[in-house]
Amino acid sequence: MSAKAENPLTIVLVGFMGTGKSAVSRLLSEQLGLRCIDLDSEIERQEGRAIRDIFAESGEAVFRDAESRVLAEMLTLPEGKVLATGGGAVLREQNRQQMLRHGWVIALTAEAEAIVSRVRNDSARPLLQGDVEQRVAALLSERRDAYRFAHDTIDTTALDAAGVTSRIVELLEQRR
Repeated sequence: MSAKAENPLTIVLVGFMGTGKSAVSRLLSEQLGLRCIDLDSEIERQEGRAIRDIFAESGEAVFRDAESRVLAEMLTLPEGKVLATGGGAVLREQNRQQMLRHGWVIALTAEAEAIVSRVRNDSARPLLQGDVEQRVAALLSERRDAYRFAHDTIDTTALDAAGVTSRIVELLEQRR
C-alpha cells in the first residue's frame, strides 16, 4: 500500500520507553514508503523546546495536553504514515480512541531488564530521573495494562529493530 492510496495506511507504534518505537518507525517507514513521524520530536518542534524542558518548566500535565493535541493532528494527516508515540501517549483514553480510530496500533513490549539496558544512559527521559531500575519497574507496574488496547503486540526483548520491522511487515501481509 502506498502513501497515496485512497485509504492511506497509518501504523501507530505504542509501548514503554526503550521498546524500539523510534528505531522501528524509521526502518518501517523506509521499507513501506510511508512518512515517518516521531510524536515526541513533533511536540518539541511545535512547542519550541525539549520535552525535558516542558516537564521542568510547565509540568507533566502541560506536556500531556500538548501530546494529545499533536497526536490528534498527526493521526489525521491525509497521507500514509508510521507514527511512533511516546511511552505515555496511551495514558489518556481519548488518545487511545484516536489511535484506534485512525490507525493500526502495534504495541512493542520488552522485559524490564532489556528496557533498563536500553535507556540507562539516556538523560533526555524526564521520567527516569533517579534510580533507573526502580523507576522502570514502577512505571511498568503503573502501565501494566496501558498497551493492551493495541491491535497487535510484539515482544522486542530478543529482537533488533530490523527483526521487529520484519515481524510487522509479516503481520501487515496477514491483514491484507
